[in-house]
Amino acid sequence: MKHKSILILDFGSQYNQLIARRIREMGVYAELLPYDIPLEEILAHSPRGIILSGGPSSINEENACILSQNLFKQGIPVLGICYGMQLIAHVFKGEVSRGRQAEYGPVDFIVDDPQSPLLKGLPEKSNVWMSHFDEVNHVPGNFNVIGHTAVCSAALANEHDKIYAVQFHPEVAHTTYGGEILQNFIFAICHCEKNWKIGDFSQTAIEQIRTKVGNKKVVLGLSGGVDSSVAAVLIHRAIGEKLSCIFVDTGLLRKDEAQKVMDTYGKHFHMDIHMIDASKRFLSALAGISDPETKRKIIGKEFVEIFNEEAVKIKGVEFLAQGTIYPDVIESISVKGPSSTIKSHHNVGGLPEKMSLQLIEPLRDLFKDEVRKLGMSLGIPKEMVYRHPFPGPGLAVRILGEITQEKLNILQQADQIFIYELQAHELYDQLGQAFVVLLPVKSVGVMGDERTYAYTAVLRSVDTSDFMTARWSYLPYEFLEKVSSRILNEVEGINRLTYDISPKPPATIEWE
Repeated sequence: MKHKSILILDFGSQYNQLIARRIREMGVYAELLPYDIPLEEILAHSPRGIILSGGPSSINEENACILSQNLFKQGIPVLGICYGMQLIAHVFKGEVSRGRQAEYGPVDFIVDDPQSPLLKGLPEKSNVWMSHFDEVNHVPGNFNVIGHTAVCSAALANEHDKIYAVQFHPEVAHTTYGGEILQNFIFAICHCEKNWKIGDFSQTAIEQIRTKVGNKKVVLGLSGGVDSSVAAVLIHRAIGEKLSCIFVDTGLLRKDEAQKVMDTYGKHFHMDIHMIDASKRFLSALAGISDPETKRKIIGKEFVEIFNEEAVKIKGVEFLAQGTIYPDVIESISVKGPSSTIKSHHNVGGLPEKMSLQLIEPLRDLFKDEVRKLGMSLGIPKEMVYRHPFPGPGLAVRILGEITQEKLNILQQADQIFIYELQAHELYDQLGQAFVVLLPVKSVGVMGDERTYAYTAVLRSVDTSDFMTARWSYLPYEFLEKVSSRILNEVEGINRLTYDISPKPPATIEWE
């Protein structure tokens, strides 16, 4: 599905996906591409505008990411963000060097040219989010400074050629008028039209799946998560009984999760689901393992092997469907200078090569929030579509240390109480993610007149809009007291409960 779009050239910024999401939320299709793709490929997309993302490198490094000035001669409006601003200054013979003072976090931004199309409607002073140590200390001759901070020239414009640049990040929520800046660029400068609707996507995707599959069969690994579930329902809507789903119960799921998946997608949507109880197999493979990365790799390997064993039993299958979404696609593209890997991902990698199946990934152009909207339009229950993220390896990475059946039982009970109370107190939908972690730490306690020696558990709840940054949730004391009372009284094996008040960064949302 091609649209007149905004292209984002990726220089490795941790916020690169956020730029595309913000633009799509405005009803305009945006696509992220590696910064070094050939110019002819960029032009083949017929973009209305181009955005140069930020990045972790310095323009003055020996192997810096550089663009040819030819990109800026195509009559296509360009907006550089952070590193993108420094790159524009460099390309047009300005000067970029280490600033006298780095800027990180919220900074006051002063508008110098309120008539600039990029800054139209902004107040003279507002808050922006900075993350830089280099700065433009000599502005190219054909550019004007249209905004500044106390430390640097923070916004540049070449109105004649429609080339703009900002040192801050307009895509993050911390930049108060970031949305207005992006809207000005997209609509006033690039003259984009609102052409991106999930409803249109759904019908087009169904028609494409029917055409591609024909009378063949499709197999899909259903996890019960949002992505695989929406992909399954969308494909089932297109081809019906020609889709077979394989649901592997790893034993690492939340309490009663397997039954909930079978009830929702097997009974309600009448889908062909092959459920495999592999809980003992996974527990055996994880015996004695404490390292989180090793856990992830073992779980991924076992899942692939089980899926492969079961899929070959289904006759006539020629297609493998996966719930790959746009962030998965972006993260699989090697971009020079990407943000550091925090942890490996758990995907069904390698299956197409092993099984000689053609791949169907109907959600590969969508962000998570778009997938949720699509799921609602397909009639999937809200509680399944808007459930909090759950890691691929499941509770294995929420039990720190070795995995045992005893620990799984303890964590499942505690987690179920926490989630139930969040929903009962109408807090669940206000939070970004909430769960319980079980620590490999025991402490002394007392219940009645008896001494106990039991595990410590941690409540984790965060508020976030993009999962790139997160604040711990300010849950009411009375609520925390209720959860604490229930878990400590009802879950045998836990005698101490704590609440994690770490933001991201420096912490991550998950513990492993």
